Amino acid sequence: METSEILKRIRKIEISTKNLVEEVFAGEYHSMFRGQGLEFSEVREYMPGDSFRDIDWNVTARMGIPFIKKFEETRELNVLFLVDSSASTVFGTKNYLKSEYIAEITAVLSFSALSNQDKVGLLLFSDRIEKFIPPRKGRKIALQILREILFFEPKGKKTDIKQAIEYISRVTKKRSIIFVISDFLDDGYWDSLKLLSRKHDVLALQIIDKAETELPDAGVLHLVDPETGKQFTANTSNKKVRERFKLHTAMLEDKIKRSFKENRVDHLSLHTDQSYVLELQRFFKQRIKQKAKR
Repeated sequence: METSEILKRIRKIEISTKNLVEEVFAGEYHSMFRGQGLEFSEVREYMPGDSFRDIDWNVTARMGIPFIKKFEETRELNVLFLVDSSASTVFGTKNYLKSEYIAEITAVLSFSALSNQDKVGLLLFSDRIEKFIPPRKGRKIALQILREILFFEPKGKKTDIKQAIEYISRVTKKRSIIFVISDFLDDGYWDSLKLLSRKHDVLALQIIDKAETELPDAGVLHLVDPETGKQFTANTSNKKVRERFKLHTAMLEDKIKRSFKENRVDHLSLHTDQSYVLELQRFFKQRIKQKAKR
């Protein structure tokens, strides 16, 4: 792809996702991810409606009238994206390849974070650590993340989520918000994910293509597993074959959902033939409500 075409594509996604941030996600993001604490801002005269708990008694005694201490939230957070770049993400039968869908979602979340003065970083992984970009501020880092997800050529084809989680655990000491974005076609990572979620605020976004859950009635298909290269043939005109496939994938999806719930990691399934906007909005709002109850 020509450099001009790459820049044009990145710019198009930047414009569309930044508009979404400004119009849809900014408020929800701020409410869902609060800062790490409070820092002193100023002392001012007490006004009706202020809390008595905020009164600065030393200043009040000196001045003879009530004064209160004002604090501001320390907003700056680290937001990290653990993004699956294995061969199974370079697949799509509807509007997007899964990798393109992931790129847009990550762009929305990156610009939401940056609009709140947070830092953003990226870990691309397959069956190895492909690329790590430490968290930084600014538009340039968001565009770099977008470019890497869209155009980086990974060396590995398979998926090793456990290795990615363990790597980010080693290099990230400060409590962070960590989005794990993958199709989660892997296993053996649950213990590592549970440990990660104890230290960090972890959210799992599972990206699914409709063809991965429901075979079309399209006759005999010759299929290839993109990660292993294994080839197989399926007669999709056979209703029983389609039903068995649908049942198997539904059971696998249910197992993944239950595992996330058991490990207390917030999980959202996103389908590439559907808009992620409303789903992310619902996810954010539900999470805000849950946090308010705690």
